Amino acid sequence: MTSVPIAADRRDLRTLPKAHLHLHFTGAMRHQTLLELAARDGIRLPEQLVADWPPTLSAADEKGWFRFQRLYDVARSVLRTEADIRRLVMEVAEDDVRDGGRWLEIQVDPSGYGARFGGITAFTDLVLDAVGDAERATGLGIAVIIASNRTRHPMDARTLARLAGQYVDQGVVGFGLSNDERRGRTEEFDHAFQIAERAGLRLMPHGGELRGPEHIRTVLRSLHATRLGHGVRAAEDPALLDEIVRAGVALEVCPTSNVSLGVYSDLTSVPLPQLLDAGATVALGADDPLLFGSRLAAQYATMRAAHELSDETLADLARMSITASTAPESTKKGLLAEIDDWLSTPSHPTDPTS
Repeated sequence: MTSVPIAADRRDLRTLPKAHLHLHFTGAMRHQTLLELAARDGIRLPEQLVADWPPTLSAADEKGWFRFQRLYDVARSVLRTEADIRRLVMEVAEDDVRDGGRWLEIQVDPSGYGARFGGITAFTDLVLDAVGDAERATGLGIAVIIASNRTRHPMDARTLARLAGQYVDQGVVGFGLSNDERRGRTEEFDHAFQIAERAGLRLMPHGGELRGPEHIRTVLRSLHATRLGHGVRAAEDPALLDEIVRAGVALEVCPTSNVSLGVYSDLTSVPLPQLLDAGATVALGADDPLLFGSRLAAQYATMRAAHELSDETLADLARMSITASTAPESTKKGLLAEIDDWLSTPSHPTDPTS
C-alpha cells in the first residue's frame, strides 16, 4: 500500500477533511481481507493478488482490460456471506476516516452480486443496511451510487436505473455507468439515464479515461452527466474543458489508477494542473485500492509530490470534493469550515512513524 509521508514543512494530508466520490465496491476491499476470505473458502487467488500485489496492470488494449476485469471478478468471488458484505463496508469506512474522509459515495453494481445474495433488491437492501451500521460506528457520512455495466445490454441498465430510483432518499444518490468505455455504444444507455434523472438521481457515468475528448462529448450529450467519472482527458481539448467548466460538471480524477492502467506514463503526466488552471472542479478518488494499492490520502500525496502542490491548493481540492458531493448543505458547510481550520493550523514536523 502506498504510504503517505509528511514533509517537514507541510501539513498532514491524513487530517485534511475531504470527500471521496470515486470508489468501487469490491475494489475498495482491504488486501488482507481478500486473503483471509479466500483462505477461509479455499479459493486460489492469482499470484497478482497475492505475492505480486499490487498487480502490474495496463488497459492500453482490450486484452489488458480483460486481465484487469478478471482480477476484479476473482476478488468479488470471495464475498460469499452477509457478514462479508458488512465487513467490507465497515472496513472501507474505517479506512476513509483514517485518511481524512468525512463523506463517501461508494459505487456498486448490484447485478454482479444479486445471484449470490437473493437478487439485486435484496443485495441493495443489505448494502444500505451495512452502510447505516458503518455510519453509526465511524461517523462517516456514506451514500451509494448504483452503477450499470456498459459491457451488458442497455436493458439491464434500465432495470438498475429503476432499482436506484426506488431508493431515492433512502441512501442512493446517483446512477452511473462503468467498465471499459471502449465497449458498447454510450448512446444506447440514454434511456436508463433518463429513468434515473426523472427519479431525481445525480448522473455520474464514467468517461474520459480510456477514451478521449470525443467520448466525453458523447457522455455529456447522451447521458446528461452531472459529474464525470474520471474525465481527466478533457485536458486534451481546451474547448471541451471550457464547456465542462461552464456547465459545472465535476471531474472525479483518480491519479494512481490512471498511471496503473497506462493512461499516463507517470504521475507527473496526470494533467491535474491544467484542469485546475482551467477552473475545473476536481475531486480526487482512489477508484479501486485493492488493485492499485493506493487509498484516498495517497491520491493527494502523490499529486502533491508530482506537481509540487501547495497546502492551499490541496485544501482547494478537498473543498471541491465536498462541494461536488451529494452531502447535505449543512454537512458541506461544517466540512468546509474544518478545511479552513486545517489550513490555519501550522504545519507539522516530520512524523517518524508515518
